[in-house]
Amino acid sequence: MGYQGKVVLISGSSRGLGYIIAEHFLEHGARVIGLSRSEHKFESPHYHHVIVDIGNPQSIVAAFKTIAKNFSTIDIVVNNAAVLTSQYSLIMPIKNAVDMVNVNLLGTFFVSRESAKLMRKSGHGRIINIGSMAASLEPMGDSIYAATKVAIQTLANVMAKEFASMNITCNTIGITAFDTDMLRSHTQKAQEKINEIIKNLPMPRKALAADILNVIDFFASEKSSYITSQTIYLGGIN
Repeated sequence: MGYQGKVVLISGSSRGLGYIIAEHFLEHGARVIGLSRSEHKFESPHYHHVIVDIGNPQSIVAAFKTIAKNFSTIDIVVNNAAVLTSQYSLIMPIKNAVDMVNVNLLGTFFVSRESAKLMRKSGHGRIINIGSMAASLEPMGDSIYAATKVAIQTLANVMAKEFASMNITCNTIGITAFDTDMLRSHTQKAQEKINEIIKNLPMPRKALAADILNVIDFFASEKSSYITSQTIYLGGIN
């Protein structure tokens, strides 16, 4: 899979899955724009970093003004940035609930919208959302998180219709548990619940980077121009 000449924007690129996705596109010839609240560790001359708070719409809009000065268009967007607080509804702190909605849902909306404004100039684009098994499995303790991940699927499906005339596709990949800082930050009790969920999957294991990148490459491919408004779940979830 070659991405020479392509411009790829990835939110939450400074660590975890976002870092792996950015590294993948760089290795295959793309120019990568990374968005995150923290500094990056990439030394590639093809990596351009913008510090932005994905939970703040004004910050996103300001970031895209900077991006537009340096890039005439964006070819591929991966909405990866997300926050997760796994906690029962009755004791969920207000701030944590609001942060998940602001970053996971509204952040995805504004990054997608601002990217589409640049994509329409070239009449081509791919928007790929990183969803979650929580959207389908609806585990206890993940009420807000699961709801935001369902919401970004709906968001992609509606945007797919709105952007179709501009040859912009919008799709979602529902990943299973993946070994990241976010996953390791869970409490021991939460880790045990996650392991129990994994044991009951049709394919009972954590996702590997290759599993996720395979679907991203599929959605990003030039051959996938007729594939939009779709969600692919890993691990046999439906």
